[in-house]
Amino acid sequence: MNRRAFVSSAGALALPPMALAQKTRRAAAQARMKAGTQHDSSDEALRVLAALGVHHICSTLPSPRRDEHWSVEGLTRLRERVESFGIKLDMAPLPMSSNYITSAENPNIILGKDPERGREIDGICEMIRTAGRAGIPALKYNFTVLGVVRTEPTSGRGGASYSTFRYREAKQEPPLTEAGPVNADLFWERIQYFLDRVIPVAEEAKVRMACHPHDPAMPRVQGFRGVDRVLGSVEGLKRFIAIHPSPYHGLNFCQGTVCEMLQEPSREIFDVIRYFGSRKKIFNVHFRNIKGRFLDFQETFPDDGDVDMIRAMQVYKEVGYDGMMMPDHVPHIAGDAGGRQAFAYAFGYIRALIQMVGGQG
Repeated sequence: MNRRAFVSSAGALALPPMALAQKTRRAAAQARMKAGTQHDSSDEALRVLAALGVHHICSTLPSPRRDEHWSVEGLTRLRERVESFGIKLDMAPLPMSSNYITSAENPNIILGKDPERGREIDGICEMIRTAGRAGIPALKYNFTVLGVVRTEPTSGRGGASYSTFRYREAKQEPPLTEAGPVNADLFWERIQYFLDRVIPVAEEAKVRMACHPHDPAMPRVQGFRGVDRVLGSVEGLKRFIAIHPSPYHGLNFCQGTVCEMLQEPSREIFDVIRYFGSRKKIFNVHFRNIKGRFLDFQETFPDDGDVDMIRAMQVYKEVGYDGMMMPDHVPHIAGDAGGRQAFAYAFGYIRALIQMVGGQG
């Protein structure tokens, strides 16, 4: 921690209880949360989103490689097209997705393979600079080897299909991924290497970098297929945000994924939101609910899980969060092509909760 950050933290700790309460109330009063989405930025989708009151989005990936779509002109056209529907482009994804390593767009950043890693990071840095010049304030990314791991879906409300993970049923075949053994020290070295190079660029470009946690969490050290998922625990996420005390380094805070890390999500998640939210490290929220706990859970409709989502929304307002609240996944309903009805349901639920807590909408 640098001297300025230390003095600021010490000053906050020295505040009397009344002053701390006033500071919290001011943050809550300024909270202006927005319903958002990240799955489709076509003209057809934008018309529907505008009608549903979803006026903030993360676009789909402009392109998996540096081409005209990642030029200042290309990103500006994207932003202006989105804005023509009365929707604000709050974020875009980098080509560092949640895909398994062999289908990742920039695999050598994750594998730590030089000199390819350096070239890929240079490309990411240029994308960050271009996004800043085009007026896009934030970029999201993943740093994963395994991708999103699930077991067989299970039946949920009304026969809907719920995405499910049960560690005891997960097949670890083959026992290692193409990355080979990746222990915690090795994973942290690769994360540090990446952040040391991109966060200074993000600061210059004034673009916030939002990293998604590892989904799902796995047993520490033992991991899964030889990979220790260091961003799959609350302690790991705390270490991650502490690497650089920059306001441009933070989280794409997937509430569902964080709940998957906890033994008692219905009790523990609120303090986790407070920890990262009070430090202004939540840049985007995937507002998703689960049933179950660490190593054994289902992804549910927002009102059918173990977490009190009204209380969660109140905590986001309490810490002064003012970004997007979006459903990242929804259950599959027979006959609901593309999950359109399920997503519309989730958008309405999110907008109602934001309005309920007085966070705007």
